[in-house]
Amino acid sequence: MAMHGIVLFGHGARDVRWREPFERLAGKLRAARGSEPVVLAFLELMEPDLSTAVSGLVAGGCDVVTVVPVFFGQGGHVRKDLPLLVEQCQAAYPSVLIRCAGAVGEDEAVLDAVALYCLRQV
Repeated sequence: MAMHGIVLFGHGARDVRWREPFERLAGKLRAARGSEPVVLAFLELMEPDLSTAVSGLVAGGCDVVTVVPVFFGQGGHVRKDLPLLVEQCQAAYPSVLIRCAGAVGEDEAVLDAVALYCLRQV
């Protein structure tokens, strides 16, 4: 049976507090997934980077990795930078299936949840 890891991929920031909601999201996913790992990775300014995160999952026995861009939209980082990083990881681990989801903010259910949040603020 395949072990499937998830990488929550964010932009990164200088302020360490920026990472807190990502850590909370990872914790929720870990609680829901049991023994299958969920890790964070960042494009810049924070650690680990995507390569390091994928390397850790592979070392832990994952043979399938899904990268989930925790971005609201699909700007240049998601359209250009991320595919190149995923390709590099795939080249480093050809026996591992590494796939990339769309940006979370592009999902209709996520937009519905954000709309409900906005309505609660009024």
